[in-house]
Amino acid sequence: MIHTVAETGSTSADLAARLGAGERVAEGDWLVADRQNAGRGRHGRPWQDASGNFMGSTVVHPGPGDPPPHTLTLATALAAYEAVVPLLPDPRALVIKWPNDLLLGGAKLSGILLEREGDAVVVGIGINLAQAPDLPDRPTVALSDLGPAPDRDAFALALAAAFDREIERWRTFGIEPLIRRWLAVAHPLDTPLKVHDADGVPTSGTFAGLAPDASLLLRLEDGTTRAIHAGDVTLG
Repeated sequence: MIHTVAETGSTSADLAARLGAGERVAEGDWLVADRQNAGRGRHGRPWQDASGNFMGSTVVHPGPGDPPPHTLTLATALAAYEAVVPLLPDPRALVIKWPNDLLLGGAKLSGILLEREGDAVVVGIGINLAQAPDLPDRPTVALSDLGPAPDRDAFALALAAAFDREIERWRTFGIEPLIRRWLAVAHPLDTPLKVHDADGVPTSGTFAGLAPDASLLLRLEDGTTRAIHAGDVTLG
């Protein structure tokens, strides 16, 4: 079920507050905002909203037999990919960058942030349907740059359905097929990457795939491979 509000600070913060107050937020329920005035990205960076874009959040309740919760980031990226790709004249222009960014023609199309709240995971997704924000450190793009902007409500339904499918696959089949499917739509192996750690220190290398735990494998200039569990990744 999709619940829409005209304006809020952050759909993810709203769901986290409800969970923190002891409310049971069901899987499959989404909170979608026309406008957000306090959206957040990774490391607390503000996520700029724009009228006509998709800005919404949902909740997953991992169970004892489920894969590790951090791998939900790959499943979420695939759900966003599956919702966007039918809208493109050339699906090959869309790729996933670790762990969950959608890049369209090399420019950032989406923002995805997963946060723990007790035993639940709050999944926040922003997709540039109508307008792309200006970011100082990377190019951005909106689907409206390719043609008419998709209808936000129709897109929300498509994304919710794709997310339900990916969560079912995540639970049923586990990490290995999830990683294979993610790699099939990611940027190619040997793509030059730069990874910035929490202090902003960069490490350069090339993309060597994903480890079995879904961490990024970065091949360094000396030929060794380093597993990256967290960090900001840029191409080139």
